[in-house]
Amino acid sequence: MKYMTYEETLDWIHGQLKFGIKPGVKRMEWMLNELGNPQKKLKGIHVVGTNGKGSTTNYLQNIFTTAGYEVGTFTSPYIMDFRERISVNGEMISKEDLVKLAEIIKPVVDRLPLETDLKSATEFEIITTMMFVYFGQMHPVDIAVIEAGLGGLHDSTNVFTPLAVVCPSIGLDHQNILGNTYREIATQKVGVLKKGVPFIFAEDKAEVLEVFKETSEKLSCPTYQLNKDFFAFGKSSAFDFSYEDLQLSAVRLAMPGQHQVANASLAMMTSFLLAPAFSKINLEVIRKALAQARWLGRTELMRDNLMIDGAHNDESIAVLVDLLKENYSDYHIHILFAAIDTKPITTMLKQLSLFDSLTVTSFDYPNSLKLEQYPDEYSRIEDYKLWINSVAGNLAPKTLYVVTGSLYFISQVRGYLLRKE
Repeated sequence: MKYMTYEETLDWIHGQLKFGIKPGVKRMEWMLNELGNPQKKLKGIHVVGTNGKGSTTNYLQNIFTTAGYEVGTFTSPYIMDFRERISVNGEMISKEDLVKLAEIIKPVVDRLPLETDLKSATEFEIITTMMFVYFGQMHPVDIAVIEAGLGGLHDSTNVFTPLAVVCPSIGLDHQNILGNTYREIATQKVGVLKKGVPFIFAEDKAEVLEVFKETSEKLSCPTYQLNKDFFAFGKSSAFDFSYEDLQLSAVRLAMPGQHQVANASLAMMTSFLLAPAFSKINLEVIRKALAQARWLGRTELMRDNLMIDGAHNDESIAVLVDLLKENYSDYHIHILFAAIDTKPITTMLKQLSLFDSLTVTSFDYPNSLKLEQYPDEYSRIEDYKLWINSVAGNLAPKTLYVVTGSLYFISQVRGYLLRKE
């Protein structure tokens, strides 16, 4: 038997992209059953929502790792290396282990369309199956934090019973698949809830809360809503957290922004709820973990005057705008933006247009927006590297350069900046 190299393994996984996005869990259930149902051995937290999933997952991983537990994380998309998607204690899976996983899973993937009428597995289904096999069998972890890919109800990750479900936000994104209203999208996201599982969330839109209430009551799930059942007051530089008689004051975050206070508070509340089963978690562990948790490509300062942020829909652009107005109110701010062609470009750009300058560009990705597809009123530059090089030597005081848009774009920009240095 010929074993695959690492490059051949990646080629095989990415080769499944041709099968597109196919919502539903039947293929996942069949493959996992053939592999011994590793997902049933897993203790995990399921993180769903539109924005904030990555940061919340990152906070949870840091809390449990700082407490001394081995923590698996499953996230998407990756920023610098495909292997980031499956990580243990913040360290991505080794090339050797990824190849071993592929060798285990490939025969089952090959059999799927031959032995069933379910058709071929998608790329995301294969990666998700690899994750369950890794954390459930090959490299068992104390706890896994699993980020849903798209939606929840029909997402490939929705095949295990979590210890808790966490939802940072519900926004209008991927409407062609998830629905056109907040209610429809909320119904998809909350579809991961299982009977009796605690549900921790930060949403306050009436139509979303209605869906959350209906679903959680039907499944007897206890609910914990930020600023109703637990509270956070203050800014990322120092905020106070409280839940019943639990108090933690002057909590400091490494990542700036009011949205990070909400994300961190969700992680704190989840940790408190699970602490009876994970006794090494305490207030000082949480304080220490949050003070050092960082997340690639999210409000990340690559230089003193250059920030990158993967704000890829209206809601995340709004969060970025708020952060810039609050933390850099007396700065001249210059924006470079690029997105993929499924996003609400007009409204995203309108929000960013209030700063000193806004330039649009394109990047090398199958459905990146081409320059000619942008509205005429914005400055454009053909190659993002030219913009970055033009601002590199500008050390004017109180000036900030911000690169934002698609996370796929941010990944390429971050790689370019690191190579330059």
